Amino acid sequence: MWFKNLRIYRLDTVFALSAQQLADMLAKHQFAPGGSQEPLSLGWVAPREGGELVHEVNGQYLICMRAEKKLLPSAVVNQAAREKAREIEEQQGYKPGRKQMKEIKEQIIIDLMPRSHAVQRDTLVWIDTRNHWFVIDAAAVAKSDEVLSLFAKSVDPFPVLPLYTEQLPAGAMTAWLVDDDAPTNFSIDQDAELRSTGDSGAAVRYVKQSADIAEVRKHVEAGKQCTRLAMTWADRISFVLTDALDVKRVAPLDILTDKQDVTAFNDDEIFDTDMTLMTSELAKMISDLVEVLGGERRD
Repeated sequence: MWFKNLRIYRLDTVFALSAQQLADMLAKHQFAPGGSQEPLSLGWVAPREGGELVHEVNGQYLICMRAEKKLLPSAVVNQAAREKAREIEEQQGYKPGRKQMKEIKEQIIIDLMPRSHAVQRDTLVWIDTRNHWFVIDAAAVAKSDEVLSLFAKSVDPFPVLPLYTEQLPAGAMTAWLVDDDAPTNFSIDQDAELRSTGDSGAAVRYVKQSADIAEVRKHVEAGKQCTRLAMTWADRISFVLTDALDVKRVAPLDILTDKQDVTAFNDDEIFDTDMTLMTSELAKMISDLVEVLGGERRD
């Protein structure tokens, strides 16, 4: 079980909740399917089916937020609204105005919502109580914001802080490319994106090919910065770093997958050993990444 994406935050050093204490807090916002008129329902579920709301191994907590969203395609709403508008036009002798059409759509949504299809998605969260990281396995900002919002409702005082580094990721990645010199314990892989810092939105992407250094330097001189860069940490984990300090496409390499415990007797042991391996390696990688970005900015 490896996180595919890392949205990294600081866990306040004052956080001292045990797994059971945290579980008791999360239980107040445990997931329940939404009512007929609720387009979105959020709540906590056990990260392992049949388990506790907080799965703990050696000071590492794993929690899971479930989101249930009712799907009501706009095309369906618009079609139903047009049909209703035609009926009203026949009755009143003229087309509904803008305000009336808005009211018609709102009523259509109310009528159709109970019959809409609900889909669920789970988002895992890793809480490192030893190194003080709070990491969400989400690629989109909106999904991580949902987690943070629900966590803030569940845990008081809110112990999650933004992570800032002394050096901005875009500037650091651009320098690594221009100098053709990866930082200590990292190597640069083949995918990269350079984007204009101006309003033009111009971008250059290298996909499955190494960036040509001479070309990169010309693009940088023209006002572009590196906004995405594929890298490998310690020959153990590959990933893509973004200018927002997000880590995407995380993948353990053979040196780690070969270390997985083949002596585990059951699914519980396999899950715990995999979680121990993942959290241990990712904690080291995050620490190294922050260090090569100049360390943490505390102000």
